[in-house]
Amino acid sequence: MTDWTDPETFAAALDRVETREKGNYFEDFADGAVIEHAPGLRLTRHGSETWMSQTLNHDPAFWRTDAARDRGFDATPVHPDYLLACVMGPSVEDLSEKGGYFLGRDGVRFHRHGVPYGTELRVESTVQATRTSSSRPEYGIVTWETRGVDAGTGELLASYERTNLIPRREPAATDGGRSESASGDAAESAVEEPESGQPSLPETFVTPEGGAFEDFRQALEEAADRDAAVAYRHERGRTMDAFTVAALPLATLNTARQHHNAAAMADSPSGEPVAYGDVTRSTALGHARSDERTYRELGFDDERFHDFVTAGDTVFGFTRVLDADGSSGPSRAGEITFEHVAFTDDARPVYSGTRRALVDRRDD
Repeated sequence: MTDWTDPETFAAALDRVETREKGNYFEDFADGAVIEHAPGLRLTRHGSETWMSQTLNHDPAFWRTDAARDRGFDATPVHPDYLLACVMGPSVEDLSEKGGYFLGRDGVRFHRHGVPYGTELRVESTVQATRTSSSRPEYGIVTWETRGVDAGTGELLASYERTNLIPRREPAATDGGRSESASGDAAESAVEEPESGQPSLPETFVTPEGGAFEDFRQALEEAADRDAAVAYRHERGRTMDAFTVAALPLATLNTARQHHNAAAMADSPSGEPVAYGDVTRSTALGHARSDERTYRELGFDDERFHDFVTAGDTVFGFTRVLDADGSSGPSRAGEITFEHVAFTDDARPVYSGTRRALVDRRDD
C-alpha cells in the first residue's frame, strides 16, 4: 500500500503530476469574443459597508436612510466603489488570473445610480483588441470591455474598458520595442520606465476654502491667468493590512494570486502579496471625498496603477481640480472634474485617474 501522506512519497508524487492551470493565455483571446463570466455576486449591505469602512468612505448617503433620501435615493444604496470592484472581481478568473501588468482602465461609467442591496450581478466581457508586445515577447496586450448587469432585469449597471499584459504560451518574435517607441505607446513602456527629467511645477498652488461646488469654482478662478494650479493633499492615510490586501478582493471573487498567495509572490518584484488596485484607488478616493460635498459619481477615465502596494504601506490622497461646470446636473449640484493620485508614505505614486462627480452647492 502506498502511503500518500508520507512526506518523501508525497514530494515525489508532486514532482511527477501535472498542475491543472487556471486562467487563459494571450492566444486564447480573439477580437470580438464575448465571455460570460460564470461567477456572480449578490450585492449585500455587509459587503458594501465593509468595503466603505475599510477604505474610509464615510458619505452618509450610503450609511443612513435620511441622508440617502435627501440625495434622491429610496434607501441606502450600494456604494459605487464596491459595485465597480464587484464587476471587476468575477472577470479575473477568465481574463487576467495568469498574471501580467494591469496597464490601465478607461471609460468607467455608472449607468444606474442607487443600485439597491440584494441585486444579483452578472458580469460579461468583450475582447476589444489584441496585439503583440514588441518589448515583452513573452506577453501580449489585451483590451476588454467589461459590463456588470442586473441578472434579474438585464439592466446595465456599470461598465469600463481595461488593458492588461497577458502571458503567451510561446514568446513572439519582436523588434525589441522599436515599433512601440515609434508609435508613442507609452502605457506599456511606463510600467518599468518612468519619465525622467527635471520636474516642471506651477509657481503657486491654490487650495479650495471648502468642499462645495462654489469653493472649487472660486479656486479655479483664482488660479486662472497665472502660473498656478488648484492642487492639495489630504491629511488622512490608511495603512494596508492583511484584511485590505487579501480579504477585500476575495470578497469580490477576485482570484488573482498576487493578493492572497504568498508562495506564488515570493519571487515577484514585491516579494509578497500586493493590494488590489481598486482597494488602493477607493482608499485614496475616500480621503478625497472627505474634503468635498459629493452628490453623485459620474465616471472615471485614464486610470493607471503605477506601482505595487503591500501590507504596511500607508496610502494617502492628492487631488488636482481641473474644471467646474455649473451648467450640468441638478440645480443643487455642479460638475467637477478632478485628477486624483494615490501615493504611499515614501511618496511613491501608485494610482492616478480622472474623475467627474457632481458636488453639492452651498446651502446659502
